[in-house]
Order: sequence, then structure tokens, then C-alpha cells
Amino acid sequence: MQQAPERTASFAGEDVDRLRIALGRIARQVDRQVSGDGMTRTQLSVLATTARLGPLGLGELADIEGLNPTMLSRVVGKLEASGLVSRAAAEADRRAVRVQTTAAGRALQQRLRRQRSQLFAARLAGLPAEQAERLRDALPALETLAEHLTRPQPATQPAKAGR
Repeated sequence: MQQAPERTASFAGEDVDRLRIALGRIARQVDRQVSGDGMTRTQLSVLATTARLGPLGLGELADIEGLNPTMLSRVVGKLEASGLVSRAAAEADRRAVRVQTTAAGRALQQRLRRQRSQLFAARLAGLPAEQAERLRDALPALETLAEHLTRPQPATQPAKAGR
């Protein structure tokens, strides 16, 4: 006897919209309340990724961030000019460039992470206990969703006529 495949809860269009809007509002409010020292969201994301995973090759960093190489080069250039990251030739292939955070970049990233965590902790403490528990229970699903969103999706093939 075969076991039935695991079912995935489906979201109605309105629920998808509510989730997307809520997550977007949260991200925007955090960005507004925690100063990024005048940096763009993209610059902050590249700095955070480099701090977390670096040193990284430019191609790898572009893939992770979902940026084209030209845009990434501009972002890294601004971060480098601000003294937050440095570029160096890769050991194995001197033509390849690797990006890593500087001490100033790590310090900024740690300060911003600490401020964002403090903001969340304060707001979570103000929620009713039942809602805070529901958010805690939803963490694995939200983490999985975030992981799925960072993976490139295969291009869909248009249906062929006559099939």
C-alpha cells in the first residue's frame, strides 16, 4: 500500500497578497527605523551577504544577490569607496576578483544587525503571547519560503500549439 504524498496547504490569492504585503511592510519599517548610514537596500544586502559568506567571487555574489554583474560592480565599487569591502585577486586565478568585508564593514554590519534585532525584540515583546507563539511556530515555514525565493526558478516553457 502506497502512502499518499504529503499535501501542501494552498493559499488563496488574497492570503498570498496579505503575506506578501505584511512581509514587505515589515522590511520597509525596519529599513526606515534602523539607519543604514545612507546606504541603499541593495548595498546593505551585498554588505550583509559578503560579511556572512565572504570572501566571495563577483560571479558568486551576483548569483546570490540576483544582480547582473554590471550592477553588482557598481554596488561593490560604492562599498569599496566607503571602506566597507575590499577587492583582491583570487589566489587560484589572479584574473578573478574576490570581495570581502573590511573591519569597518564588519563593524557596520554587526551594528545594524544588533539594532534590527533590538527593534524586533521590542516589537515582539509588545505582542500578545498567543500571537508571538504563532510567529515562533511559523519560523520554519518562513525560513523555507526565504530559501525557495533565493533559488533561481527554471524558466517555464510555453505550451506548444497542437498539444
